[in-house]
Amino acid sequence: MTLEELFNTIEARKSADPQSSWTAKLLAKGPEKCAEKFGEEAVEAIIEAVKGDRDRLRSEAADVIYHLLVMLAARDVSLSDVLDELAARQGTSGLSEKAARSE
Repeated sequence: MTLEELFNTIEARKSADPQSSWTAKLLAKGPEKCAEKFGEEAVEAIIEAVKGDRDRLRSEAADVIYHLLVMLAARDVSLSDVLDELAARQGTSGLSEKAARSE
């Protein structure tokens, strides 16, 4: 499954019955809950990265990506919007780009 396919599935779940889909249930709780869940999963991935457990990190990283996409969908930010932002940054030094954002 590609990220685009996953995002499209998440978008389709916006109109699904929350009793029939975990994604629909999460989206029904609102953007704040989606953001909270993303944060929880990010922390879990950090813990596994520090511990060095590659299998658990892989699993937690999948959760982070899924919950990031749910959070984006909850705020009507498309995956293509994020990819466009990354494309716009391509060719720019990461240090220069970060400095420009903090001005």
